[in-house]
Amino acid sequence: MARYELVKRSVALITLTNPPVNALSSAVRHGIAKTMERALSDPKVTAVVICGENGRFCGGADIREFAGPLRGPPLVPLLDSIEAGEKPVVAAIEGVALGGGLELALFCHYRIAHFKARLGLPEVTLGILPAAGGTQRLPRLIGIPAALELITTGRHVSAQEALKLGIVDQVTEQNACEVAVEFALRAVAKPLSSRRLSSLTTPCPPNLDALLEAVTMQIQKKARGVMAPLACVQAVRAAATMPYSQGIKRESELMATLFNSGQARALQYCFFAERTAGKWTLPSGAQWNDIKPREIRSAAVIGLGTMGRGIAVSLARVGIPVIAVESDKKLLETGRQMVIGMLERDAKRRGVSASHNLLKFTLGLQDLKDVDLVIEAVFEDMALKKSVFRELSKVCRPATLFCTNTSGLDVDALAGVTDRPQLVIGMHFFSPAHVMKLLEVVCGPRSSSEIVATAMSLGKRMGKVSVAVGNCPGFVGNRMLKPYSDQATFLLEEGATPEQIDKALEDFGFAMGVFRMSDLAGLDVGWRVRKESGLTGPDVDPKNPPRRRQGRKYCPIPDMVCEQGRFGQKTGRGWYMYDKPGGTKAKPDPLIQNLIEMYRNRYGIQPRNITDQEIIERCLFALANEGFRILEDGIAARPEDIDVIYLFGYGFPRHRGGPMFYASMVGLQRVLERLEHYHQAHPDVPHLEPSPLLKKLVACGSPPVQKWREHIKTMHSHL
Repeated sequence: MARYELVKRSVALITLTNPPVNALSSAVRHGIAKTMERALSDPKVTAVVICGENGRFCGGADIREFAGPLRGPPLVPLLDSIEAGEKPVVAAIEGVALGGGLELALFCHYRIAHFKARLGLPEVTLGILPAAGGTQRLPRLIGIPAALELITTGRHVSAQEALKLGIVDQVTEQNACEVAVEFALRAVAKPLSSRRLSSLTTPCPPNLDALLEAVTMQIQKKARGVMAPLACVQAVRAAATMPYSQGIKRESELMATLFNSGQARALQYCFFAERTAGKWTLPSGAQWNDIKPREIRSAAVIGLGTMGRGIAVSLARVGIPVIAVESDKKLLETGRQMVIGMLERDAKRRGVSASHNLLKFTLGLQDLKDVDLVIEAVFEDMALKKSVFRELSKVCRPATLFCTNTSGLDVDALAGVTDRPQLVIGMHFFSPAHVMKLLEVVCGPRSSSEIVATAMSLGKRMGKVSVAVGNCPGFVGNRMLKPYSDQATFLLEEGATPEQIDKALEDFGFAMGVFRMSDLAGLDVGWRVRKESGLTGPDVDPKNPPRRRQGRKYCPIPDMVCEQGRFGQKTGRGWYMYDKPGGTKAKPDPLIQNLIEMYRNRYGIQPRNITDQEIIERCLFALANEGFRILEDGIAARPEDIDVIYLFGYGFPRHRGGPMFYASMVGLQRVLERLEHYHQAHPDVPHLEPSPLLKKLVACGSPPVQKWREHIKTMHSHL
């Protein structure tokens, strides 16, 4: 897995050959050891160049090997032998040098990078740290502050930034391998002692302790409860305060604490789940690698509200011409200014030119007659959306694809009013659409495999993590959100406060608890949905609203909050109070506590002490329980799809792996027992009743999450 050849008569060229990214598998490590030994022992060889096949240097470790015992030569002694040799070794970096790939390059005496290459140590995103000397060598090369930032965040850098930081010695627009060979020949007579990073002293700032403490506090604030970044800080501290031999030992000890941790398992599961999500299959047997998507050369967006603006920006910035439609002249002009402003800010951030020439704004649907695809993003009202689709059927050519950005309405009902139901699909973006990475591709029962393939491909082109889901109220994400939110409001009734519930969820790892998130999204959104479904409104007694509606328990406290005009951050008051409308700093509001106490008194509810454990169990086990029902119903094909949706769309803490993986880590038997306990206490809350699939999995011995599909594959799919 490492090819050897002699070039320029005296340079040993070692090429890593393990497509697609030349990962450091056992076979590759064997190959490096064998070829380096040959090069260092051959008197004809005066220098060595290491490169990667197919324009990629090395993407790091083969993560698939993490699941079993280490086979083949360990990496650190192997790389030590490279650095200790008396012949200059040059890394020719093209494509990527990530993780173990960058560590391999750091053991080389020189590093040449192609100008399009990207470098980094992303191990922290997998719950581990760079354990092949990365935490000890990088600080010695570029200093503590810069190394800390790269190692604790896992951020990739461009070749140009790597040159500025001092990671690489030269950046070239030519073939990096050819440049490295010439560089190696010039380096033959030069001493290597100063090029061996392990022999260097780490340059330390005078305020080392204060710097490390500040970084630690920043990590604890941004990545609450996450172990790996804190371990990285400790490893870099060792690089600053210990000789290399002791520092590398400390790095190994810290890695041992992380490697088999639940967080590492969760983060590595997330890595693979994200890649699995794009591999969709339909009941017809059509799947992702069989169907060719249509090429989208032009698109239209109908509606320039928050979602429509974000979708238009997402399309334009990847080079797709967009016609944006609004029904009102004033709204059109406002939308135009905001979209252009968003594109300009985005282009400035990315260092590219804004794509103004790709945008056209119009008041008439007639201008859409020749576009390849239309995305409808009007107000979430079925009658309005049906009206739009009827008009589109009259205007657009027969081959135009129709997409709806609905967050939960029936995609098939919309398809039914068109002249092309097989070309209608849901593309549920998440707000803000130009920032959020998740895209739920909602397959109606009549959606063709071609439009599924096209929507998934378009999502990928826009930089989205696209997940194919079935058609039902709320699809996957919002359907699961309801029992999660309901449990939070039931806990309010019983004695908790919004801030206590939010703190428990944020300590668990969410960036925002359920009530702070509701204030951000706008409380009026859910209120409108409840009105439309008949759960609240003029037919309900406002003075004595019943706590049981449509055959199940109901908590009217959120309606009572909205009736006071408290819609969240937008009004400056919601579950919390803010300094002003649009403010973001949430403060507990005594008026909310008074409202809850008055409500409890009205219904004779005696508040009780509620623990954080109960908050986590009731909210998250109800969330996962609905996920099991979604798998039963065939709305999602596998648990990984549900977890990806919650990781990228709802801020589920990545180090917990997603709601389904978290349930498997807690233990399915435990989840089942606690749900049974809570359902017994609250028999009028159906979503606390354990799902049949959960019971089946427990009866089958609680298999790992990757094996669940074997127990649901016979169930009917709605994808």
